[in-house]
Amino acid sequence: MPRHIQCNTPTPDPRMVTFVREHHVMTLATTDASMTPWCASCFYVYMPKTNQFVFTTDEETRHGRQMIDNPVVGACIALETNITGKIRGVQITGVVKKATGKEHFRASLAFLRKFPIAALKKTTLWILEPHHIKMTDNRLGFGVKLLWDQPVSSDSSTT
Repeated sequence: MPRHIQCNTPTPDPRMVTFVREHHVMTLATTDASMTPWCASCFYVYMPKTNQFVFTTDEETRHGRQMIDNPVVGACIALETNITGKIRGVQITGVVKKATGKEHFRASLAFLRKFPIAALKKTTLWILEPHHIKMTDNRLGFGVKLLWDQPVSSDSSTT
């Protein structure tokens, strides 16, 4: 089996989707103006129809302030295991934005369905739109990577 399998579809490989839907905590990586990194663990819900990760965090947290200044982020979701042959995880790069309007309503419903306790705290709802996802899945062979990149728009018309 090849070591890198590129998925050239509008949506990520179904194995990626299954994995992220099985989990609920991602490590989010942000940077400040001087490019100093910061990581935070966030509960998330994945919305497969829109290929978006929804999470909450207060704008006054360190990562919240950094996302406002620089919306380009990294994230990872990993299965904790000591068994090398079962290691699985995804690494993500993308852009975050605050959820607004109809998108906020839809994202809020999805998040509260998974985490109803979140209704007790007022916080900002964020959406991570992935541009690149790399999944390591050692069940497919040691070090095998599934890769997905956001498709480039085929609309190349100029005005």
